[in-house]
Amino acid sequence: MGWKRAPLAACVVTLASTLLAQQATAPARAWPQFRGSAHLTGVSASAMPARLSLRWEVDTGEMIESSAAIADGVVYVGNAAGVLLAVDLDTGKVLWRYQAAAEGIAESSPAVAAGTVFIGDLSGTLHAVDTATGSARWRYKTEGEIKSSPVVVDDLVLIGSYDTSLHALAVADGRLLWKYRTNNYVHATPAIVDGVAYFGGCDEVFHGVRVADGREHLSFAAGAYTAASPVVDGARAVFGTFDNEVLAIDLTDGRLVWRYAHPERQFPFYSSAAVSGTRVFVGGRDKLVHALDLATGRELWTFPTRARVESSPAVGGGRVYVGSNDGRFFVLDAETGKELWQFESGAAFSASPALAEGRVVIGDQDGRLYCFG
Repeated sequence: MGWKRAPLAACVVTLASTLLAQQATAPARAWPQFRGSAHLTGVSASAMPARLSLRWEVDTGEMIESSAAIADGVVYVGNAAGVLLAVDLDTGKVLWRYQAAAEGIAESSPAVAAGTVFIGDLSGTLHAVDTATGSARWRYKTEGEIKSSPVVVDDLVLIGSYDTSLHALAVADGRLLWKYRTNNYVHATPAIVDGVAYFGGCDEVFHGVRVADGREHLSFAAGAYTAASPVVDGARAVFGTFDNEVLAIDLTDGRLVWRYAHPERQFPFYSSAAVSGTRVFVGGRDKLVHALDLATGRELWTFPTRARVESSPAVGGGRVYVGSNDGRFFVLDAETGKELWQFESGAAFSASPALAEGRVVIGDQDGRLYCFG
């Protein structure tokens, strides 16, 4: 393992007030970005019903791998036709459609801030779209496809690209402020904590980049291709790798705290982990949902599905919400892993659920967007 760290110096000061105010838990009434908050914890403060029922569904026309965002009573999601949709959370009415690239929108998930929704597409373009009208405010072209999801920090929006770089743009006009280059694709979405953007790379390195100026804060040799986005809880980052492991790294000293591998089923982790309390929840391509102890990485329980679990779990009210490529969407008890409820669509759920206002929203690979509540 390798570790390198540079001092933060004074660059953090300009963003300190905003970053200190960011919460690891998504607010009850919104899920404004991938994983709900800048820490990527996948946890919502929303009070969820004891038992879900289908409120509405919308046929978007093409496969949905993008995970929904929810803000101000509106759901935003992209599909494989390159369409970004705005849908009323209460009724399921489509409010507007915005056409991005014909190449489509893959796993890039919307982020909503300052009256703008941001999303990347497979042409390598980041789009900034007016939430009220569905018209473009600006576009920024990278040199590779975008599967990373945007994250907004104060007046910056960060986006990873398959051009091997993490880009930082001005929210107002899309002007490039800095670019941090790695040695391979940037697939993951960065977690933002204390002025640093943390993300695993396809170059087998876990990166920390200062938000203020794009300079390297840390570089940790993870030793494996990483597509999953990290979750940061306190000074600890947790993420899965294509070497069939989940790693926990102490961000203060670069120490590998623990590594987890299932004793029998050796498959990659593509799902991004959630952290709630003392537990880590993550899906595996071994067809299991895993619950781990945050302090030690010890397995607490696993829940079997019939196909890969690439959906990233969301947590709310002591329950875990997660989709499977077997076409089923599950609600599990976070303490025991017991199945509490399931919905079967017949098409894979590789997108991740969004929780807000007592509702759960998720799309499937047949292009249907579902709302449960």
